[in-house]
Amino acid sequence: MAHSARPTTPDNKVPQRKKRPLWARFLRWGLLVFAGFHVYCVLVLVYLRFLPPAFSMVQLQHRVEAAFEGEWLEVRMLYRPMTAISSHLQHAVVAAEDTRFFEHDGIDFDALEQAMSEKRNSLRGGSTITQQLVKNLFFTTHRSYLRKAMEFTIAPLAELILPKDRILELYINVVEWGKGVYGAEAAARYHYHIPSSKINRNQASRLAACLPAPLTRKPQAMNRYSRIIQKRMRAMGY
Repeated sequence: MAHSARPTTPDNKVPQRKKRPLWARFLRWGLLVFAGFHVYCVLVLVYLRFLPPAFSMVQLQHRVEAAFEGEWLEVRMLYRPMTAISSHLQHAVVAAEDTRFFEHDGIDFDALEQAMSEKRNSLRGGSTITQQLVKNLFFTTHRSYLRKAMEFTIAPLAELILPKDRILELYINVVEWGKGVYGAEAAARYHYHIPSSKINRNQASRLAACLPAPLTRKPQAMNRYSRIIQKRMRAMGY
């Protein structure tokens, strides 16, 4: 005898999964991208604790921009350990860019507050050397509050993974000192035709004075600012 089909009733329907709202899906994917990017940054920073960087995101940005303009950007970058870089240049960079570098944990809230209270550009004025290293390694030079927010989360990670001296060494070796000129060694050879180990106090302060605007500033024109940097160096005991 054939069995009759079981009637479908509300009680035996297969429950359907409730679809998440669009905003919740965007939030979920946003959090996954945020977490994934931070994992990537941590892995790169662990690598950089022991080995030099092959390139930086800022270098890649400038090469892409040059390509769109139909040009080929020659990148000059010669990585050197701190022992091969003039101590005058190391001190000048700290005096010019981040006088509290050896005191903070990646973010200098005092400098940031001062920059904002003086109504300077808060996206740049309060940046530490650690933040600027993070920007060079993982971001571009295009200013945005999103980039700044990401710097605030990655800079403390850099401080946890890298010793202070290593952060300074990496920064001095990747920072831009002219069109296609990256790092102290390339800068010393490009601007003064000498190795970075031979840079004297005056030359160091002039090179450091170029860092806020390396594409428009030239060391030979940095008379006033280089004197200010040398004054800071003396105040810091350098």
